[in-house]
Amino acid sequence: MPSAALPDPDDDTKKQPTTTISPSVVESVAGFSAGAISCLFVHPLDLLKNRLQLNTRTASRPGDSVRILREVIRDEGGLRALYRGLWPNMLGNTLGWSFYFLFYRNLKELMHAGQEQREHLSSAEIFAASGLAGLFTAACTNPIWVVKTRMLERGANHPEAYRSMWSGLKHVYNTRGLRGLWSGFIPSTFGVAHGAVQFAIYEKMKNGRGDQIGGKQNLSTWDFIYMSAASKFMAGVITYPYQPIRARMQQYDAANQYTGLIDVFRKTYRNEGLLAFYKGVVPNTLRVLPTTMITFIVYEKTRLYLPKLFVDEQMAHEED
Repeated sequence: MPSAALPDPDDDTKKQPTTTISPSVVESVAGFSAGAISCLFVHPLDLLKNRLQLNTRTASRPGDSVRILREVIRDEGGLRALYRGLWPNMLGNTLGWSFYFLFYRNLKELMHAGQEQREHLSSAEIFAASGLAGLFTAACTNPIWVVKTRMLERGANHPEAYRSMWSGLKHVYNTRGLRGLWSGFIPSTFGVAHGAVQFAIYEKMKNGRGDQIGGKQNLSTWDFIYMSAASKFMAGVITYPYQPIRARMQQYDAANQYTGLIDVFRKTYRNEGLLAFYKGVVPNTLRVLPTTMITFIVYEKTRLYLPKLFVDEQMAHEED
């Protein structure tokens, strides 16, 4: 683990005072905070997106989102039903962002080792660091997303609905073994490409803007808003179709409906057409843009102010 005195290889922190907190801890805490806050804000849209993606009976039609939300509230326990599956979603997001930023930071540092003469990593290096961080994170958190998908698929009043995340993990393991806990992992690798594209764009925008204003430490909240939203939107346009495929491989009766990834592609296209791969794209866009902006603002502000908090405490202690 890198010492606290080492600078972030892609940030202008050489002039900051030495702290007693490890940069890796800062990244993990920042990622955890960002995941928790963003999840609380937009979980109902995540439930809606999941229901749309798993609808194999009809093609997407205008008004489906309103109809589904109305049915969930009416038939599954009121507004509280919109937050079913919040716990696994919260756990997956907090752990996911913690792991991701931890892996991402340390991979960038490894790539930057021996190249101190270069101020910024190249786009290819950022893409590689982001992609590897995404793969490691997806491998660690996939069982959580399987349970989350199934909890969002069925309301609490369904006779086979999971009552808790732990009961869901046990059921998946007892019925499908370890393979079931990592179902949908292959299409999730397309999401890794999504994250790599997003971070390559985000880092380039961040570096360019930082050079214009005399350092990335001078970036404003507005800078983080427009850079995170623009990078997320561009990456989403390219990679969204993997999400409905992953959701269908993780649903309750996936083993009875599909024989594998290729079978999901074939049946989805044959029965529902090309637009089926974009089911849920509208609520997903409404969900991910504010989620991404909240995530990156919380992340960037936490990693900025958390070390300063420890510096202030250390200085106060020394004065005493």
